[in-house]
Amino acid sequence: MWNDVPALLGAGLVLLGIFILGYIGFRTRFPNVILYILFGISIAGLLHENEILHFSSEIAIVLLFFLLGLEFNMERLGGMAKKIWSSGLIDVILCLFVSIFIAVLFGMAWFDAFVIGSIAYATSSTITAKLLDDKGRMANAETEYVLGILVFEDLVAPILIAIIIALSSGDQFTSMDMLLLVGKIIGLALLAIILGKTVFKHVEKFLLRIDDEDFKIVLLVGIAVTFGGFAVYLGLSEVLGAFLAGVMLAEIGKIEQVEGTVTPVRDLMLPTFFVYFGTTIELGEGVPFIGMLIALVAWSFIAKILVGIIGGKLYGLPKRVALRAGLSLCARGEFSVVIAGIAAGSIKIFGGIYIIITAFLGMLLFNYAPKITTKIYGKPPKKKKNLRVPTV
Repeated sequence: MWNDVPALLGAGLVLLGIFILGYIGFRTRFPNVILYILFGISIAGLLHENEILHFSSEIAIVLLFFLLGLEFNMERLGGMAKKIWSSGLIDVILCLFVSIFIAVLFGMAWFDAFVIGSIAYATSSTITAKLLDDKGRMANAETEYVLGILVFEDLVAPILIAIIIALSSGDQFTSMDMLLLVGKIIGLALLAIILGKTVFKHVEKFLLRIDDEDFKIVLLVGIAVTFGGFAVYLGLSEVLGAFLAGVMLAEIGKIEQVEGTVTPVRDLMLPTFFVYFGTTIELGEGVPFIGMLIALVAWSFIAKILVGIIGGKLYGLPKRVALRAGLSLCARGEFSVVIAGIAAGSIKIFGGIYIIITAFLGMLLFNYAPKITTKIYGKPPKKKKNLRVPTV
């Protein structure tokens, strides 16, 4: 029955479902990412391999990483690296490598373990940034550190995805293949930097002369998709290409013009990415690797809290602020979804369940982070006010 549903009708029903779930998420302040994935799982039989949904999800993830890349011109990348690299390295060791080791202990092959560790690595930028804003914590002492970790992960995640794409080709992966992969990544990055410093340095004036927003959308989305497609042509990930396209355009004077044009398109299409991911998860066989799932979820929260405590101390945060930062970094989301989408079979199902659990529990930890910190360290001392003694 469901196979007879036209692709266009299915896409329309998805959009209406996204509207309803988006409204529910807005009213309840519940992360939309979880709702969209669950929605996709529930309609998997109806929209399995829907071409329109798949295409829109591809464009959405390209635009997501393109806009992330816009935040990092070369000067900012250098400054961020100097300040956050030690904490970011701790994050990689605890959340990526230890997670890989846990998967290996449970009998997973090295490639599957690497995929699972990559799924467990990155905090959700979307959920965390939204919660920081919703809870009025943008001006808190830990926020700069939290955002710094998110930025560091934004840089590492596309590389992880590129490596997984290369390893998943099925051919034997030798040290020469790894050198070739690194060479392609470096070459693509250098191309983006050169174009950003030369051709696209003058794009701002050209954009100012375009009055019609439709033409701007076509140009900017075309650049993002083309560079992402070129990365795929090289055997890399479209995510890495889109991110570097953003870095390339970050060299123009006012990136607000680009962001203002592309963001509405991304916001329209991004929910379809999470819905499509949900449609690829088949739960008919039950929850796979339950023991590993419990162990990895537990370690994922411990690891992020340690990233806050240890990395925050290296960053210069007080103990209570560092703990609050760690409790705020636990939710996984869009990066994990992208990586899980590359996997197949039971690993994809495992990844989907892991993401839903960690996103939900991570959101709860974020909400209760101030109370937990106060419970452990007590209320912060109030600042004494300078009282002026009146003169007679």
